[in-house]
Amino acid sequence: MTYFKHDSAIVDDGAQIGAGSRVWHFVHVCSGAQIGKGVSLGQNVFVGNKVTIGDHCKIQNNVSVYDNVHLEEGVFCGPSMVFTNVYNPRSLIERKDEYLDTVVKKGATLGANCTIVCGVTIGEYAFVGAGAVVNKDVPAYALIVGVPARQIGWMSEFGEQLDLPLSGEGQTTCQHTGTVYTLKNGLVTKQAA
Repeated sequence: MTYFKHDSAIVDDGAQIGAGSRVWHFVHVCSGAQIGKGVSLGQNVFVGNKVTIGDHCKIQNNVSVYDNVHLEEGVFCGPSMVFTNVYNPRSLIERKDEYLDTVVKKGATLGANCTIVCGVTIGEYAFVGAGAVVNKDVPAYALIVGVPARQIGWMSEFGEQLDLPLSGEGQTTCQHTGTVYTLKNGLVTKQAA
């Protein structure tokens, strides 16, 4: 085994977990899960069968990553945040063939206690504030908060709010990395420092 697994954790046969990953107390990883290297699964995390988790993701305590959720490299899932996979669940109606894909792109942050309604894509390095409820796609680098979530700004890859307008055009430089970010046509792009 090339990863750490706490004695109380359950990793079903067939699950793929990359080197250097850490599986902490009371975690359950189902057999079809594909987990990258250097991933941290905090206490009481559940990972379903049809889940992919990229390298260097951090999934904090009490998060369930249900089927059809796909996390790219470097995603941060805050404590007790929630994913869903059925848009209109009913206990008396079988809907396992109606799971919707949820994709969280590279470097995105999902704050503590936020809820990600299934079927959305969270863009690269987007930042979802604690307690937000996301029910539509989120652009790359967007800062969103509230219920339902709404955009209030833009975030750098470093994790600091950028001095850019919500719409229109603009350009700013990250004071920590020197990276230049440009807003044009509702999208933020970056240039190397």
